[in-house]
Amino acid sequence: MHRSVFAAVVLAVPALLTACAERLDPTPEQPAERGRQLLAQYHCGTCHTIPGVDGARGKLAVTLESIGRRSYLAGHVPNGSEQLVQWIVDPASLVPDTTMPRMGVSPEDARDIAVYLRSLR
Repeated sequence: MHRSVFAAVVLAVPALLTACAERLDPTPEQPAERGRQLLAQYHCGTCHTIPGVDGARGKLAVTLESIGRRSYLAGHVPNGSEQLVQWIVDPASLVPDTTMPRMGVSPEDARDIAVYLRSLR
């Protein structure tokens, strides 16, 4: 094989492998969209009304409409990103007498849920 052809092939292989990998692995979802889907998966709408989440019309707990503009969670906890994640994972760790149960949400899932909830303004 001629040296310039060999060099062209060697340079093309990484690009071809990348293109193949992208076809096999779908583009990861954006955190907000994944968070919206996770709210449905964890059945958060059983208790909460959540805009944008199909069937999330619960009336047992506060609506999550405009939660991204609220100053506090559960009336006591500053509504920052890390606090919201902690609240979603383990609400009683922030407010011991809360009626919100621990739902088994992983920290990774909670981060994406928090991204979606903070977008509700």
